[in-house]
Amino acid sequence: MLKVKQLSHSFRNGLELTEVLHQIDFVVHKGDMVALLGSSGSGKSTLLNLMAGLMKPTEGSIYIAGQDIVTMSENQLAEFRRSHIGFIFQAYELIPNLTVRENIELPLVFQGIPQRKRKEKAMILLEQVGLPDKSEMFTSQLSGGQQQRVSIARSLITEPSVIFADEPTGNLDTKTEEEIISILKQLNRTMSTTFIIVTHEREVAEHTKRVLMLRDGHLEEEHVPEPVVGGTT
Repeated sequence: MLKVKQLSHSFRNGLELTEVLHQIDFVVHKGDMVALLGSSGSGKSTLLNLMAGLMKPTEGSIYIAGQDIVTMSENQLAEFRRSHIGFIFQAYELIPNLTVRENIELPLVFQGIPQRKRKEKAMILLEQVGLPDKSEMFTSQLSGGQQQRVSIARSLITEPSVIFADEPTGNLDTKTEEEIISILKQLNRTMSTTFIIVTHEREVAEHTKRVLMLRDGHLEEEHVPEPVVGGTT
């Protein structure tokens, strides 16, 4: 589903060149749930932006659904992201003057999908994230955890090849964090959705199937977490 090959990236500040990613290689298969774990400054945000096609790497290739996004033009990338990539953000990034359902439908509006089909898909996803009774409410009327559920549903509406979740529990309390992780795991299991979760929290990473550790721009460690005893299922 996703292949990162010999990926390096540097930022230039005047005459100074700072390398932030060093020869990164890994593969994510369809249906994987992978954590990209690292502290602030490790390079994980840069790697996320590269994988999402928001930046071009200095060197290397990034394949999503068999296509090298590094070779795409900006217009090709924009079209590719609409169909193949979903995002879940730490700050939810919902539009306050739209209802919950309208927020979820929005990616399909850009694809020109008819209203009836958009509503039908949105309501199915609201069921899956446990908010079927909130469809006509405004997002400002929801709790943080509920807003993140809306964000998750929106990320799924286009049936993307991969979903990037950037610190998806960063603004939530411990109980709500567990609920959100439980929903992501359930969706991964029932829909075979591929998730890459960027986090600095090992407790979050240990709920995934694989952990990729970034330290100072190097992919230093890769392991399969032990089952979380008594944790979120």
